[in-house]
Amino acid sequence: MFAETELTDDKFLCGRLRLLQPLKGYRAATDPVLLAAACPAKPGDTVLDIGCGAGAAVLCLGHRVPGLGLAGLELQPAYAELARRNAERNRIAVEVEEGDISRMPSALRRDFDHVIANPPYYHSGGSASPVAARSRAMQVETPLSDWVAAAARRLRPGGWMTLICGSDGLPQVLAALAPKLGSAAVLPLAAREGRPALRVIVQARKGGRAPFRLLAPFVIHQGPAHDGDRESYTLQANAVLREGADLLALLR
Repeated sequence: MFAETELTDDKFLCGRLRLLQPLKGYRAATDPVLLAAACPAKPGDTVLDIGCGAGAAVLCLGHRVPGLGLAGLELQPAYAELARRNAERNRIAVEVEEGDISRMPSALRRDFDHVIANPPYYHSGGSASPVAARSRAMQVETPLSDWVAAAARRLRPGGWMTLICGSDGLPQVLAALAPKLGSAAVLPLAAREGRPALRVIVQARKGGRAPFRLLAPFVIHQGPAHDGDRESYTLQANAVLREGADLLALLR
């Protein structure tokens, strides 16, 4: 487990959430906030976050949509314990279990209305982080196809998977959807207007039959380049990342 001196107390959603995170381990940034904002959960729905880390995504979602039945699965015990602590200190109920997506704990072997995931996106052939927990959280060891399959197994018929990943992983994710997941939509995430989308959000429905949709890019920052030490979020990105807005509602 992490010692108190190894943790920072970080603000998310402009301070609406306060999350303990490891000083030198994997630290959540914008990806889990965007993931939570894209999940179409409604009050009374159940949600499973596979690979929940310290709980950033599931807690952002729980803040935006009160009355959800929230659960998280995390491989690393130290991060699972942080997720439990973060849930308690933010007064959002989350059932956090330790385990691997390929060997789901019995407590989580039930159907959910939604499964969300932010899988590791750096390929293991690159340089590993000197911090083992960060390396394990960010480097790809389990194929994206396995994450999709795990989500499909835990979804009820008609339930939704929402996943964020690197754009280079999109072909693997789309190939893994059949035969159980359909009605897929892809939202490219571009740092700035005219820049390549390095991240994508993929959403698909269990048993869905609607045509595939490729949405217009969601642009994070204003202007063609970084302009000094100041915030440059677009109006839509500011609403999501600082105010906890529903990303899909902004796109309608």
